[in-house]
Amino acid sequence: MAQMSIMAKIQVVASDEDKTLLDETMSVYREACNYVSDYVFRTHDLKQFSLNKALYPTLRAEFGLKSQMTQSVFKTVIARYKTILENQKEWIKPSFKKPQYDLVWNRDYSLTQDHFSINTLGGRVKLPYFAEGMSQYFDRSIYRFGTAKLVNKHGKYFLYIPVTYDVEESDLSDICNVVGIDRGINFVAATYDSKHKSGFVRGRSIKQKRAHYSALRKELQMRHTPSSRRRLKRIGQRENRWMQDVNHCVSKALVVNNPAHTLFVLEDLSGIRHAPERVKTKHRYVSASWAFYDLEQKLIYKAKQNQSSVIKVDPRYTSQCCPVCGHTEKANRNKKIHLFTCKNCGYKSNDDRIGAMNLYRMGINYLYDSQVPDTVAAE
Repeated sequence: MAQMSIMAKIQVVASDEDKTLLDETMSVYREACNYVSDYVFRTHDLKQFSLNKALYPTLRAEFGLKSQMTQSVFKTVIARYKTILENQKEWIKPSFKKPQYDLVWNRDYSLTQDHFSINTLGGRVKLPYFAEGMSQYFDRSIYRFGTAKLVNKHGKYFLYIPVTYDVEESDLSDICNVVGIDRGINFVAATYDSKHKSGFVRGRSIKQKRAHYSALRKELQMRHTPSSRRRLKRIGQRENRWMQDVNHCVSKALVVNNPAHTLFVLEDLSGIRHAPERVKTKHRYVSASWAFYDLEQKLIYKAKQNQSSVIKVDPRYTSQCCPVCGHTEKANRNKKIHLFTCKNCGYKSNDDRIGAMNLYRMGINYLYDSQVPDTVAAE
């Protein structure tokens, strides 16, 4: 069995009186986080026990936090510092700018199909919420709620709840279908499967919209005004939401259109952001900002939900190797017209389709050898 976690999002309905109480609680919680963050930055102390000893009385007396809220503040700050240290490898003080509140399940909050109960500075309050899509998660024998986060976005209150559950892992002996997926810009995804069928998700409209956002950002950056900076931020958030929705739809279609126990084979593109010199200057923005990783992550968790698997393989030569005769040569591929022509046997096809076919073959080899291939087999 493997554990799966998804993030459920609900909108909380609050009266004017409740909004005042929530805003006050979230604001004080943020101020307490910044207070603890400053102390940790000076002392480099990330042990909750010693932080409790040094700061607990102050947080209770000066900030008015309740006992459980105080513990949540410590955990929030410690988690933020550990993330920074893991990613940046240095002590950088995080600043908590937006009002927030991290809620421990069954202590700071609880959730039923009728209401959302939350612990505030003014006591416990019960609030209604939009419950669409949440009913499936109330089977306590299957789903478990974790530490949630309450945020205020433009006057609306949203609760983000991590939901964990167990899924059966797909065994290699259960695999009944292999799909090679070549990700790119002209085609978001080109696929080739065990039925020897090819599929394409066109990326031209996405590329054009990204170019529009890029030009708009460039124009706003030249203005250097407060309003242009605010608009830049809104545009970035809007583009990010739109691109995530595109990747959600693409990954969902890939999983839904294939049976359970499918093996999806992707190129390992983890180093693509660090190789801009391989791309022409005018194309570097598109190449570096394309949301390959987001699509990959969405496909991985959706595949697990469908008892399917995803493996990543070395991308070298996947668009240069002939899937018919195995001849590998850089000249086989004409990038300008997206055409692959084997210099040995003359086989012709779209270069993205060739990539998907080679990835499919690497998936077949993986099933035989139980080992991820280092690279596509060359002549």
